[in-house]
Amino acid sequence: MTKVLRVGIIGASADRGWAKESHVVAVQKLVGLELAAVATSRQSTADAAAQAFGAKAAYGSSDDLIRDPDVDLVAVCVRVPNHRELVLRAIAAGKHIYCEWPLGRNIAETEEMVAAADAASIHAATGLQARMNPAAHRVRDLVASGAISRVLSARLYSSTGAFGPKIATADSYLENAENGATHVTIHGGHALDLVNMLLGQLTDISALTTIQYPEIQVGDDSKQARSIPDHLLVQSHLAKGGALSIEVAGGRPLGSPFRLEVIGEAGMLALDGGALRGFSTGRLRLSLNDQPQLIDEGELGAMPDTAVNVAGVYAALRDDIAQGSTNAPDFTHAVHLARLVDEVQSSAQTGQST
Repeated sequence: MTKVLRVGIIGASADRGWAKESHVVAVQKLVGLELAAVATSRQSTADAAAQAFGAKAAYGSSDDLIRDPDVDLVAVCVRVPNHRELVLRAIAAGKHIYCEWPLGRNIAETEEMVAAADAASIHAATGLQARMNPAAHRVRDLVASGAISRVLSARLYSSTGAFGPKIATADSYLENAENGATHVTIHGGHALDLVNMLLGQLTDISALTTIQYPEIQVGDDSKQARSIPDHLLVQSHLAKGGALSIEVAGGRPLGSPFRLEVIGEAGMLALDGGALRGFSTGRLRLSLNDQPQLIDEGELGAMPDTAVNVAGVYAALRDDIAQGSTNAPDFTHAVHLARLVDEVQSSAQTGQST
């Protein structure tokens, strides 16, 4: 019988947050996983989370969770500036890791974590959950099989309610580019990763970033100037042939739609969906030549929309640990994407293709 993987989640709040909506649900519902522990910044909130989620242990210190011998896998679900320290400590403790995307604040931090993970006998996944979406997997297979023949072009539109004219005080750190968690790195990163998975490498990248909400209100405070882009346009060639265009828009709360069209000589594939937090946090629907396609989601079928893609990463990581495979998006993949995002930002800043 396969050993149950005991998961400890750092940053699981009983009241709100991405960990509650996705990570906790995924761990609770997937076979072979068990929620062993939760950690927050205070013992009282950790106790509340453990009671709400049925975790066996609660810690007011992330170090205590990492040291717990009954935790096999540490999930890091806190702000990006805290990723490096927690990930390195978990690696040193010999724990497997699931860390949210972006992995680090910059390339140097990301590469440091990759090197540490590679030197240890652990499996380390990053939260690029869109590439585990069942409908996206079907698109990849159809493109590879030649179902629409040669790809001529692709266009992606991705929107999110985040990075609009008003943000919560707790999200104010997202307005500082040095923290590594911006509209371009988060939502742009997920969009770039998806097309890279489906269509291969991008070449001759040309990008434009703009600030569409130059004045924002943080919580109930007075308004302030926005210094980071909240809108991204990318165009490029596909290394395998064809052209690509991407638009990633912040501050679009009404439905926050998403659509990806892949046009080939023999037809068109389309992914539709969207979610307030961005397309990577919800289900996607597939159509072939405007005809809806049924998707076999397997064990992910029982997941709510907010948890289906994160559960896909956990399931792949669970199987990687048991079988020695490498199907979950790992840290090496994270550094490749971080470099691609840097190329996009460089093009936007210089006006030159990369």
